[in-house]
Amino acid sequence: MILRRAFGALLALVTFGTVLVGAAAPSQAAVACSGTITYSYAWPVSNPVAELVIYYNSSNGGTNSACMYHRGTANGVSVRTSVQITRCAETSGAGSGTCTATAVSSKDEGSYAYYAGPRGVTGTANNCVNAYGEIDWADSTYWIRSGRQGC
Repeated sequence: MILRRAFGALLALVTFGTVLVGAAAPSQAAVACSGTITYSYAWPVSNPVAELVIYYNSSNGGTNSACMYHRGTANGVSVRTSVQITRCAETSGAGSGTCTATAVSSKDEGSYAYYAGPRGVTGTANNCVNAYGEIDWADSTYWIRSGRQGC
C-alpha cells in the first residue's frame, strides 16, 4: 500500500513537471538573436549608438526575431532599450510603412548594456514583419522602425 501511494505521487510529480517544462519550452526555442539576417539598420548613420536587426529561420512555419543592439559608445552601458516585432497580414511591399498586425510579440524593455531581445513571431514564411526598437542615449531617445521586411 505504501509503495503504491509513493508510486502514484511520483507519477503525478513527473506528469506535472513534464507539463510545466513542455509549456515553457516552445517560446524559448523558437526565438533567438540568430539566423539569416533579413534587415539591419544602425542609427544615427554618422555615429551609430543602436542597430535594429531582424533574423529569419524556417522553423514553426517561419520564425522572425528582432534584437536592438547597442553600438559605438553605447555598447556596454546600461540604458533603457526596447524591441518588439509584428507579423503583418501583408505578403509584399518590403520597406513600406503600413503593417496590418496578425501577431505581435511581447515588448522587451529594460536597462540593458548590450541589447534588448530577442522577441519573435512565428508563422511568417509567407508574410512581412515589422520591428521597432528604442534606446535612450545622451538625453535623447533613438528609435528605429523597420517598415515591412522579409516579404
